[in-house]
Parts: sequence; C-alpha cells; structure tokens
Amino acid sequence: MRPTSSAIARNVTAFAALRIAVGILFLIFGQYKVFGTAFTLGGGFQGWINRFVSDGAAYPFMVPVLRQFVLPHGTAIAFLVAFGEFAIGLALCFGVLTRIASIWGLIYMLTLLVSSNYPGAHVAAWQYFGASLDHLVLALCFAAFVVGDPDQALSVSAYLRRRSRSLPATTN
Repeated sequence: MRPTSSAIARNVTAFAALRIAVGILFLIFGQYKVFGTAFTLGGGFQGWINRFVSDGAAYPFMVPVLRQFVLPHGTAIAFLVAFGEFAIGLALCFGVLTRIASIWGLIYMLTLLVSSNYPGAHVAAWQYFGASLDHLVLALCFAAFVVGDPDQALSVSAYLRRRSRSLPATTN
C-alpha cells in the first residue's frame, strides 16, 4: 500500500521538527560556550577531558589521544567545539547545509561517545549501549539527517528551492 500525500507530508514535517529540535539542543549547548569564556578560556573544556580520563569514562584507546593530543591543544579544540556546536545548531534550525552539519554532528557524537561513555572492561554487551544512550541517540538522529532529506520542510533551503522554481527563466 502506497502512503497518501497527507501521510508523506506528516512524515516530512515530523522529520523537519526533529531536525529543528536537535538544532535547538545544539544552540543551547553551543551558545554558552561561544558567548562565555568559562568553557573556552577558563579551562572548562580541559576540566571535562581530565574528568573523562581520571574517572575511567574514556574508552582505553582514546585515553592516549585525549592526554597527548586533545589536552595539549585544549584551548583551540575548546573553541572548535564551541563554534562547531553553535554552527551545527544554526544549520539544523534553519535547514541550511544540513547534510554537512549532520556529518560533523555524527562525528562529534561518536567522538564524545568513545571519550566519555566507557562502561568498563568486563561488562555485558548491552551495557555498552546503555552507557552510550545520551550520545548514541543524537548520533542516530544525525545519521538519519545524513541519509534522509531533512530540508524538505521548514527550512531556508526548501524556501529557496520553491522560490527558484517560481522565478521566470531569463534570456539574454
């Protein structure tokens, strides 16, 4: 049975609403980092990384990366995280460059997952999923945005596509 046009429209709208909701979350998380200094210049980022390492929250293969690369370049990476989160949020909310923003969002969520969601060495397999739910759910949203077409509704991109189709062709 083929879906009706109203069912398709509801799905498109729901997908766009999910895109915007995830964008709002990223705007919330990014704005205090971009417009404040505690995270970027005040050592907030480095504090989180040190906590991940000292609490055993990072997967073992990530510990050397965090200690030997991320921490020595902490301020630069803190700015990258802050402006990256904010840019991803803007892109998703406005529906502009959504696929590119979602690729970076997916990479970011997977990086956070392996940096902060290690459940321990000798736990059941399901605990790996349980420990990573906070980052895994957002990673799955980003994966859906990469594969799907979340800009069909409620986006600047959709508006510009409709507008370009309605403009008359110019001749020289």
